[in-house]
Amino acid sequence: MSVSRHIARCMRDSVFRSCARPRPGVVAGILAGLLAGLAMLAASASPVAASEAESWLAYAPPPMAGIRRPAATPQAHADEDEVDTEHIFGITMGSDIGDKGELELELETFSGIGKRFGLYVSTATHTQFKYTVTDNLRIAPGFTFGSHRIEGVPELVDHSEAGLQEASVEIRYKVMDRHKDPFGLTLNFEPGWTGVDPVSGQRVEGYGSVVSMLMDKELIPDKLFGAFNFGWTGDAARLLGTREWTHSSEVAIQGAFSYQIMPKVLVGVETRYLRAYDGLGLDHFRGEALYVGPTFSLMLSKVVGLSGTWNYQVAGKAVGDPAAFDLRNYERNQALLRLTAHF
Repeated sequence: MSVSRHIARCMRDSVFRSCARPRPGVVAGILAGLLAGLAMLAASASPVAASEAESWLAYAPPPMAGIRRPAATPQAHADEDEVDTEHIFGITMGSDIGDKGELELELETFSGIGKRFGLYVSTATHTQFKYTVTDNLRIAPGFTFGSHRIEGVPELVDHSEAGLQEASVEIRYKVMDRHKDPFGLTLNFEPGWTGVDPVSGQRVEGYGSVVSMLMDKELIPDKLFGAFNFGWTGDAARLLGTREWTHSSEVAIQGAFSYQIMPKVLVGVETRYLRAYDGLGLDHFRGEALYVGPTFSLMLSKVVGLSGTWNYQVAGKAVGDPAAFDLRNYERNQALLRLTAHF
C-alpha cells in the first residue's frame, strides 16, 4: 500500500496505532495576487483592429528562413515545465499524474521511529506500477513489504518480523490541470487489503480505503511550488484467530512548499496534522499529532528521480495520556525515501 495509505491507516485499538497532517497558510492571498496579474495581462492583450493589423503587416519584414515561433499555449507551457509536482513535497502529494500512456515504477519506503518507551522501528516498502490511462486518469496497483522491531513498548507485544504486509490499487483522477486552471486538483481513491498490522506487526485480516484531495499551485514560475492535501481513511481489521473486528478512521491535513534551487533539484518544508479516531465515522477521538520536516527532490537522470523527507512530531496529545505528544497513536519520527523511474 502507498505511503499515503500507510500513514493514514496506522490505527486500530491499542494494538493498531500510527500516523497525521496541516493546512494551506498564505496560499490564498498569493493566489489572488497572481490571478489579478493574469487578468491585467489578459486585458492589455486585446486584439488589434483589422486595419491596424494590415497596416503593421504591410511594413513588417519577411520572416527569417528556418526560424519558427510557436504560439504560446497552455500545452506549450506544460511541455516547457520540467517539474513533475507529484513527488516534490515529501509525504504531501502534488496533483500531476503524468501524460497519457506513461508508465512509472515507484519504490517508496516509509519508516516510523520511536515511541515514548522502548525500541520501536517499523518500515513499509511499497512497490507500485503506475499507468496513465488518459490525461486525467491513472491506475496504480501495488504491494508492500514491511518489517517491525518492537521491544519494551507499552501496549505493544515485543515483535520482530518482516514479510508481505499489504496490497492496494490507487486510482487518481485529475479534475483541474495546474497549467490551464488557477490551481491543480486531483482526487485520489485507494482501496486495499492488509495482512500485517502496520503498527504492531501482528498478523491480521484487514480492509480499508483512503479518499483524498490533492491540490497544488506554481506560486513563482519554475521556482516556488505549494501543495495542500486533505484526506480521510477508514479501516476494519481483526487479529487472525479472533472474531472481533475493530474499526478506525483518520483525518489528515497536509501542506508543503518546495523551491527549485537549481535545475531538477528542489528543497522545501512540509507540515502534517493527523487526527485518529475509533469507528469509521470519526466516532471517538483518540489523539492528534503535528509533524514538520524538510523535503527534497532531485532528478538523477531524465527518467529516474529521488525524493524524500524526515518529519518530526512537534506537538500532539493522546486522549487519557497526560504526557506531551501523542506517542500512543503515532511515532516521534516519520521518514520517507522514494525512487521513481518513468518509461
